[in-house]
Amino acid sequence: MSTDAPPATRPVSVTINGAARSAEVEPRMLLVHFIRESLGLTGTHIGCDTTSCGACTVLVDGVPMKSCTMFAVQAEGKEITTVEGLKGPAGLHAVQEGFHEEHGLQCGFCTPGMMLTSVALLEDNPNPTEEEIRWALSGQICRCTGYTNIVKAVQYAAKKLADGGAS
Repeated sequence: MSTDAPPATRPVSVTINGAARSAEVEPRMLLVHFIRESLGLTGTHIGCDTTSCGACTVLVDGVPMKSCTMFAVQAEGKEITTVEGLKGPAGLHAVQEGFHEEHGLQCGFCTPGMMLTSVALLEDNPNPTEEEIRWALSGQICRCTGYTNIVKAVQYAAKKLADGGAS
């Protein structure tokens, strides 16, 4: 019988918001905690820990993922984008600008997940209908806005991107 315990931590290396980062983590650490605690990026919010609200949504290799249900070790070698990574050298991303211009947020708690999901939607579908926007955001819960202005924000961003605006 071996008395050797498995390693308490494992190295995880990711590219997050364009920068290579790594940290030692417990194998059971969730991606949301890795992002917030190990990497210090607190724009990703913890809302429910059950995948219901979407506040923790980040992009993993361009795909929206609820980071409260993914282990950090599963992100090894992946490219992650958080809300902090949306703003570029030219200024706000078109989605960020849309949320500002169309009043797509109130308390702001759901906003990072909404924005990242919207970015992924517009990458796949540059000219979504209102129904397609609502469907794409259906995994996100906003308790404040009623979604009307969020949909307008995504439509604003789609138009701006189509017109050659910042991404």
